[in-house]
Amino acid sequence: MSKNLTAAARKQFAAEVKHKYQGVGKLRDCVDRVTGVVGDTHYFRLMGDGIASEKTSPSADVIPMNVTHTIPPCTLTDWEASEYTDIFNQQTVNFSERQKLAYTIASALGRREDQIIINALNGSSTTKSVAIGTTNMPVNKIASAGELMDDDEIPEGERFFIYSSSQKRSLLRTTEVGSVDYNSVKALVRGQQNDFYGFMFKMIGKNRGEGGLPVSTNDRTCFAYHRPSVGEAVGLDIRVRVDWVAQKTSHLSCGVIKAGACVVDDEGIVDVHADESAA
Repeated sequence: MSKNLTAAARKQFAAEVKHKYQGVGKLRDCVDRVTGVVGDTHYFRLMGDGIASEKTSPSADVIPMNVTHTIPPCTLTDWEASEYTDIFNQQTVNFSERQKLAYTIASALGRREDQIIINALNGSSTTKSVAIGTTNMPVNKIASAGELMDDDEIPEGERFFIYSSSQKRSLLRTTEVGSVDYNSVKALVRGQQNDFYGFMFKMIGKNRGEGGLPVSTNDRTCFAYHRPSVGEAVGLDIRVRVDWVAQKTSHLSCGVIKAGACVVDDEGIVDVHADESAA
């Protein structure tokens, strides 16, 4: 048994974790993501709207629009996914076991990054909301969320809709068999497409240990939002190392990330409530 790993073995394991990490997080590509942040706080910038003024005469003074600027802060926190393991106590590490450990670490970090973004969305001060009513997730709730965004002319591209497995089941019960909506819903829930009503859909499981989408009794909050409305700042993108810990007589495999998320524009977010006790 060897207590030491070669540099090549360490590098290979780190590469495997990073590769898998790219595929297990669902929301990292759905927000404005800034990397290489120095320090514990990053400030995003939001520029307000302006209104054009009529020029009354050739020599009249210009009228400034007085566009407002807000600088929402984003606080970064440190997260790690670590595990003591003896699978590295071999000169040649078993490939299957190493892959499983890499996937476990990558999945934990990916879910945590998702939760950081979900928590930011849940903390928004948006005034746009689709009420819970007595339904789970019929098509008209998705259409209502889109309408609320259309009312304020939120750009049609880069709109996302985050929902849970319960809402996916509800959509499966859509009964408009002959409608375009029904055919699109079938393709969505079967994974044949991921867009519907102008939204890109991302499904978050109900039983995530990190928390998942917020729920109170049967009221699940889903989120429809425009990508630039949410920002993620990353100070330390995923790093992995394996160290021998003598007092544990074992290796410690550790993946770390330093990141934070915040709402940049509340107006680009819609809370969509679903009654999970309903069909």
